[in-house]
Amino acid sequence: QVQLVESGGGLVQPGGSLTLSCIASGFAFDTYNMNWFRQAPGKERQFVAAISRSGGTTLYANSVKGRFTCSRDNAKNTVHLQMKSLKPEDTAVYYCARGGWGQATGADYWGQGTQVTVSS
Repeated sequence: QVQLVESGGGLVQPGGSLTLSCIASGFAFDTYNMNWFRQAPGKERQFVAAISRSGGTTLYANSVKGRFTCSRDNAKNTVHLQMKSLKPEDTAVYYCARGGWGQATGADYWGQGTQVTVSS
């Protein structure tokens, strides 16, 4: 049973930092690229970051480049998204997804999402 469970969301002020985690189970984690997407109310789901199977290559959306860092620990079946210098426009539900590379259509499993709210 494939499962992806995100955690770490919450309320943070602009300029603050937050780290999200996604714990995977039910499959060979180190054989898949992992992606982060986000979706704000009334908006399309947007690519955020991707990381290769070994963690050696990452890809970021221009909107988060230089502020967000994606990493993974294959021994713990976990992928992280470290977010800094957060902006109100980063407010969204953040989703962890299995497979693909920067496109939602490439992913076959999704987590339930975790809410990130950036507000003063």
